[in-house]
Amino acid sequence: MPNWNETLAELQANAQGPHDRLRHKYLKQLSKHTGRNTLVYYSGWLNKGAMQGVEFGITDADKIGFMTCAKGLDRSKGLDLLLHTPGGDVAATESLIDYLHSLFQGDIRAVVPQISMSGGTLISVACKEIVMGRQSSIGPVDPQIMGMPAQGIIEEFTRAAAEIAVNPALIAVWQPIIAKYWPTLITSCEHAINWSDTLLRTSLKNCMFLGEPEQEVDQKLATIANLLGKQSTSKSHNRHINPDKAEELGLKIVRLESDQKLQDLVLTLHHSLILTFSQTPAVKVIENQLGVAHITAAQVVAQSA
Repeated sequence: MPNWNETLAELQANAQGPHDRLRHKYLKQLSKHTGRNTLVYYSGWLNKGAMQGVEFGITDADKIGFMTCAKGLDRSKGLDLLLHTPGGDVAATESLIDYLHSLFQGDIRAVVPQISMSGGTLISVACKEIVMGRQSSIGPVDPQIMGMPAQGIIEEFTRAAAEIAVNPALIAVWQPIIAKYWPTLITSCEHAINWSDTLLRTSLKNCMFLGEPEQEVDQKLATIANLLGKQSTSKSHNRHINPDKAEELGLKIVRLESDQKLQDLVLTLHHSLILTFSQTPAVKVIENQLGVAHITAAQVVAQSA
């Protein structure tokens, strides 16, 4: 006869919804196919971006989900990390990279079924390789300050100073713009740029390019940082970098299409996650092949007429 805890456990297991069962089914099959641990880190920003007060990006709170889903995994099998994220806080991103490397010693593959931008790209390049399909994109990692490109702010400020030095009458033109800058903004932008560039280069050196000749690595880093790390080159923080361009930059890209079974499993799992966001209150999912999940759901607040 089951005791209280056993009865509760059975009830909770049976309480799994169809979306949970579908994700778990394909997570398990994908892990079996690769022989590796599989973990998804998915945000619902594409489906629910209009929702107010929801943090879709990478935050320190995500560490709890990663800790929950990393427990009990056989770390000797490495990790395939499926990413679908708009990016987020640089400090939180750096912390997640350090945490995952401490667990799996760099034996991590990033899998990008559709899109992994900004901080998601930083996590991707911190892996030994990135699995991408024709439809997949990563993006620039230049830092943003209050939604504005830090490099763009400095370029604008430098331009203003140069134009005013030549023609002081232009003070009247630039004054309303510069007046919106708060104290330490320029310094904060400089620090953010240096931090992001260092994280990009260090992540690549410590994993993807580990053991390669130093001169070759330096050349690759310069090329990659020139596009992914410079707003003046990428032109937009939202620029999509496809697998052809990523490979051209020197990143180690594995084509999803090279393994038909892998492609089918990855894309079906991706679709099941997108359906979860579309048809449930979930806004962020962190989950492994063992069925352990950390799901953030949006709170729906009823408003009186």
